[in-house]
Amino acid sequence: MLQIKGLTKIFKSGKGDKRAVDNLSLNVAPGDIYGFIGHNGAGKTTTLRACAGVMTYDSGEIAVNGIDVARDPIEAKRQLAYVQDNPELYDNLKAEYYLKFIGDIYGVPAAERRSRIEKYAGGFEIIGNLGDPIGSYSHGMKQKLALVAALLHAPRLLMLDEPFVGLDPKAALTLKGFMSELCQSGGAIFFSTHVLDVAEKLCNRVAIIKSGSLIAEGTMEEVRGTASLEAVFMELTETGGAANV
Repeated sequence: MLQIKGLTKIFKSGKGDKRAVDNLSLNVAPGDIYGFIGHNGAGKTTTLRACAGVMTYDSGEIAVNGIDVARDPIEAKRQLAYVQDNPELYDNLKAEYYLKFIGDIYGVPAAERRSRIEKYAGGFEIIGNLGDPIGSYSHGMKQKLALVAALLHAPRLLMLDEPFVGLDPKAALTLKGFMSELCQSGGAIFFSTHVLDVAEKLCNRVAIIKSGSLIAEGTMEEVRGTASLEAVFMELTETGGAANV
């Protein structure tokens, strides 16, 4: 569902070049809930933005459901949805008009749109607020609205940047249910998180990134071994070790 080969992204500045992502390769298969973890500045968001087609990269290849993101960006974006950690929405729009706008962009038929809005906005308990301007929403409500919009066109790949930060416990549980449902239908999830216990319980695969480089990748059982994910993460990121699993 997502194939990354040799991804490299360099940020240039007067203080010198920074290799934000360095020759990163990984695969996310249909049915995967794939956790992408690392400290702040490790390269998680840069990787997600490159995969979503909203950031250029210096070298490597990215394909979504077999479609090259650089060569056919429009078709690749039809296959995916990407939610940032701080969603940028249109504050002056009513939420219902925003969802209509997103549905129109992806060509979602009106009946399917209504059904999915009822399902997802109802699940996140914001359906009664869709007539309100987005600017009146709290951060958590904006995050829920962004998730509803992301799920509206039934993406095959859902990419999320720190999706559980800012969600209340009930909304977090609802999101986990929607994520599992998408994967059971043959889709896939690729998400970054700092919440290691959530990743450990939810993900079947995980990758750990440090300073732009992959230092561990595999099934949760392979990466974790007999320890906890938190213990393995701290050992690898603090000692600079690497695990090939």
